[in-house]
Amino acid sequence: MTTATVMAGIPATNLSLYRAIRFRVGDPAALVLLPRAGGVERLLVIRDIEMERARRHARADRVQCPADFEPAGGLSGDRETATAQSVAECLRREGVTRVRADRSLPLIFAHFIMQAGIALECDVELGVLERRAKDAEELAHLREAQRATEGAMEFACGTVARAKAATDGSLVHEGEPLTAERLRAMIDIHLLRAGYENPDSIVACGPQGADCHDHGHGALHTGQPVIVDIFPRSKSTLYNGDMTRTVVHGVPEPELVRMHAAVVDAKREAIAAIRAGVTGQSVHEATLAGLARHGFRAGQPAEPRVAVISHGTGHGIGLEVHEPPLLAMKGPALVSGDVVTVEPGLYAIGIGGVRVEDMVAVTAEGSENFNRLHEGLDWR
Repeated sequence: MTTATVMAGIPATNLSLYRAIRFRVGDPAALVLLPRAGGVERLLVIRDIEMERARRHARADRVQCPADFEPAGGLSGDRETATAQSVAECLRREGVTRVRADRSLPLIFAHFIMQAGIALECDVELGVLERRAKDAEELAHLREAQRATEGAMEFACGTVARAKAATDGSLVHEGEPLTAERLRAMIDIHLLRAGYENPDSIVACGPQGADCHDHGHGALHTGQPVIVDIFPRSKSTLYNGDMTRTVVHGVPEPELVRMHAAVVDAKREAIAAIRAGVTGQSVHEATLAGLARHGFRAGQPAEPRVAVISHGTGHGIGLEVHEPPLLAMKGPALVSGDVVTVEPGLYAIGIGGVRVEDMVAVTAEGSENFNRLHEGLDWR
C-alpha cells in the first residue's frame, strides 16, 4: 500500500496550505507529499502562469501544473475542478492507494481522489502541531507584527490620555469629539501606513467594557477605563499582532486601580508558569490563583461593581489571530515554538473592564515576551 499526503485549496485563504509552501497565490493549488526512497518529495500542482514564480519561492521539490496530469477524459474548464482532477490523476499515475489529508482539504479534492478509487483518510491532527511550533522565520514575522501593534497601541492610548475633557466629561481631540469610532479609524490609518490591515479594534469605554468583546461605540470619557485591543495582520507576511492595554484619561477610581493591579499581577504569574510541557489549563489556573489573591474570581458579570474574569487566559496566534492552543480549562500541553497571548481581564457592571495582553513565545525553559510597552493606566 502506497500512502501520500495531500493539502489543497487556495493558499491566500487556506493558511495551513500557505504555511506549508510559504507561497501566496489566489488560485487553487495542491501540495502532494509523495513517498520516495529515503524520504518524501514535495510536489506542488499550481496554475501554469504561477509555475516559474513558485519554482523560485515556494517550498517544493517539484512544481507542475494541472495540464501535466490531464486524465483521459480531459480537464474541466473550471480551475478548481481541473486542479482536483489533476491531483487525482497524479496520484493514480504514482500508484498511490491511500491518501492522508488534513481538516482543511476541500470536498472537491476529496471527491475526485475517491472517484479514482483511492482511499481517503482525514487526519484531524495533521499539521496542527507543526503549525503550532513556529520556526525561526515565523517567530521573526510575529515579533515584527507585535512591534507594529505596539506602535499603534502607544499612539492610541496616548491620544486618549492627552485629549481635552469637555464640560460633560467627554473627550475632545484636535477640536472634535473623540469617539470609539474615530479612534478606531485613526488606528486603522496608522497601521495601514505601516503595511498592516486591521479588523475592527476594540475601543470600549466605561460600562461598555464590562462585556469583554464589546467593540465600543460613542464618546470616550474622562475618568473611565478604555480597553484598547488591537490585532492587525501584516499585508506582506500574513502574520498577526495582538495586544491589549487599558488607558484612563484623568484620575481612575480606586476600585479600578485595584482591578488593574490584580490583572497585571495575574499576567505576570501566568507568564511565569509558561514553558514547554506545561498545559494551557495550568497557565490559566495560575491566572485564576493570581486574581484570587486580590479577591477576584471567575464568572460572568452579574452584580453591579463586582469584577470577575469571564474568559480564558489566552490563545495561540500566528497566521490567524486565534489558533490552537488555548490557555484555558482543558488546554493542551504547550510545545516549544508555540506563540500565545496572555490576556487576563476583569469586568464589572457599572465600572467597565481592565485587560492587559502580551504575546509570548514558548521555550523549553520558559518564554520570550515580545512586548515592551508599559502596562499602566496613565499614558500621558
